[in-house]
Amino acid sequence: MTSSLLFNVTTLAYMASMVVFFAFLASKNKAIGLTGSLLAYAGFAVQTLAIALRWKESYDMGYGHAPLSNLYESVVFFSWTIILIYMFIELKYKYRIVGAFVVPFALLGMAWAQLGMHSGIEPLVPALQSNWLLYHVVTCFLGYAAFAVACGISIMYLVKAKSEESGGGAAGGLMGMFPPIRVLDDLNYRAIMIGFPLLTLGIITGAAWANYAWGTYWSWDPKETWSLIVWFVYAAFLHARFTRGWVGKRAAWLSIIGFAATIFCYLGVNLFLSGLHSYGSTKM
Repeated sequence: MTSSLLFNVTTLAYMASMVVFFAFLASKNKAIGLTGSLLAYAGFAVQTLAIALRWKESYDMGYGHAPLSNLYESVVFFSWTIILIYMFIELKYKYRIVGAFVVPFALLGMAWAQLGMHSGIEPLVPALQSNWLLYHVVTCFLGYAAFAVACGISIMYLVKAKSEESGGGAAGGLMGMFPPIRVLDDLNYRAIMIGFPLLTLGIITGAAWANYAWGTYWSWDPKETWSLIVWFVYAAFLHARFTRGWVGKRAAWLSIIGFAATIFCYLGVNLFLSGLHSYGSTKM
């Protein structure tokens, strides 16, 4: 059994979970919702095993590095962290319906990785040969995943708010399955409160890694610049909430904008811009 096979199984599990969650939206059947969650959990378990197996395969090939070094591995890990944060939110706050708006993010990542990327295990370039790779990538992607969950919750908020404004928020309808908008607003805030410190730690470990690899903590490389932009977007979100009382639609839209900036920082910079992180088109 290979890690590639297990990643294919993971993709199928997330696809099945998404389909079942959509059926849950249509049917409002709690047993179907539970099945959607269990499929996501099963996919997460298989993916965890696949990541561990790929790590072992790297050692067997004589490279011996964590599976976090190229675009394929980073997208796979991103999907894993999204499900991890989703599981935490669901188990803590008991709102299973969130899965219908978050699992598709993980599925999209896995499908793209499996269908459109080179998945070979390769030796690390010199700049990546450091333990800072693990610290930096793990903290950044956990932060990114929390922002993905916040984005999904924000979409739920806007859908629910729109329905209530148009008089379609009847308790027995589809919107009745959604948490109250005040709860959705609070969940958006709580997810960002998970992601923001992790992103901050990711930037700090990235600066330390840059000093180790290139002899400078900060060089205004496009990747560094965009990571700072993302940090300022979410800092603005928290500042506006604490000092201006920003809640509701404005907070939801800022959360979605922040995640769009996050995706550009992660993928857009890697794929379209050049700089010290230019190896990000194939490596992280």
